[in-house]
Order: sequence, then C-alpha cells, then structure tokens
Amino acid sequence: QVHLVESGGGLVQPGGSLRLSCAGSGSSLDDYAVAWFRQAPGKERERISCISSSMSGSNTYYADSAKGRFTISRDNAENAVILQLNGLKPEDTAVYSCALPLGPCGYATDYEYWGQGTQVTVSS
Repeated sequence: QVHLVESGGGLVQPGGSLRLSCAGSGSSLDDYAVAWFRQAPGKERERISCISSSMSGSNTYYADSAKGRFTISRDNAENAVILQLNGLKPEDTAVYSCALPLGPCGYATDYEYWGQGTQVTVSS
C-alpha cells in the first residue's frame, strides 16, 4: 500500500515559481511511475506530467500545457516526486494531485493511490 501526500502549493504572482512535492510512504516511489494532475474549477482533470520508474529509466512525459515550464523529477532522499512549476500563469490555477499509473506513463489510463491535492493559485 502506498500513501501519497502533496505539498508546496500556495499563492504566487504571474511569472512566479512553485515546487510541488508528492511524498510517498509505505513503499519506495523509486519503484513506481508517478503522475501529476491538476483540476481547475469547472474543468476536467488534466494529467500534466508523468515520470516512469527508476528501473524504466525515469523517463518524463509532459502535457503540451506543461512543456517548457514544468519539470518533473525524483527526490529519492525524500522518497518524493517533485514538480517544479516555473513561469506560472493565472490559467495554471488549480488543485494539483499525484497518483500512481496502473501501467507505463505512455499508456496508462487508470490511476490509484491519489493524494489529497495541493492548491496552486496564480494571481496578482
């Protein structure tokens, strides 16, 4: 059983940065692919990034909305997956959550062990 907890959200001005953490307990996240999602009010949940397991090379995947601004990485010392958000825009405002894909990042359609989410608000 894996338990995921997100942190690092907050209020930031346009153009600012945040570092989100998806910390795992119960098992080493290094052994799993981990995906980040976001959901804005009134909108569907969107998968924005995924990182494959270390054994699979920690390959990274990004939605078009995240490419060039967001970076996913592993912090094995903290048993966490980090999502660095740079160049934030008001339209990035959403609840950001992490989960484990039931399959490789490139093909997964189902996810499990969702965290509770962390709010990111981009506003001047």
